[in-house]
Amino acid sequence: MNRFRVGGVVALALLLACVCVGQKNKKPQPASPGGLKGKVRVEAGASAEGVSVVVRADEREVARATTDSNGRFEIDNLAPGRYSIIFRKQGLRTAEMKDFEVGAGKVRSLGDRVYLPVDEGSIAFLKGSVFSAEGRSVEGARVELARVLADGSAQKIDGRVTNDLGEFSFRLTPVAARYRVTARYGGLLPVSKEIDIEGAAIFRIALSLGQPAP
Repeated sequence: MNRFRVGGVVALALLLACVCVGQKNKKPQPASPGGLKGKVRVEAGASAEGVSVVVRADEREVARATTDSNGRFEIDNLAPGRYSIIFRKQGLRTAEMKDFEVGAGKVRSLGDRVYLPVDEGSIAFLKGSVFSAEGRSVEGARVELARVLADGSAQKIDGRVTNDLGEFSFRLTPVAARYRVTARYGGLLPVSKEIDIEGAAIFRIALSLGQPAP
């Protein structure tokens, strides 16, 4: 009887040893990746398209995306953990979200909480006024802005209506370029002027409308 008991104990010990070895050799399954998405809002007059969205873990970049024409973006395949998210575009202030947690198997939404105002130190302002032939400010004049190309042709890029003081303003990238500004109002002859933008600064222009069109 003792021999059978000893044999049973030995068999049980071998079985437990095999189970332990199997558990040690069994690798833990990695957690399912997650992701994040959201919408970037920008100050009126700026474009939400092309904002760079960079995800970092311990100062190391792990993912990157760019917003679409509506300011939306989505990033997949992020390991569960905590990240810093940087939002950057030339002409806009940089924003950063720290300690943002991404869970396993889920795409977390930022909603539209990210807002980038204009960085006035990195853009050019073109400000101006429209006057009548008598020198009075013209409210409601239509002002068109066009970029003058190398062949002398002009490509329209924006438009404004003057305020009650006859004033208007455009925000431009600080890249050196020549622009043509045209003012129109009612039945008066339109007037155009060209101006060179040479960097991040404020440039001013004044336009005086002509006599009534024949």
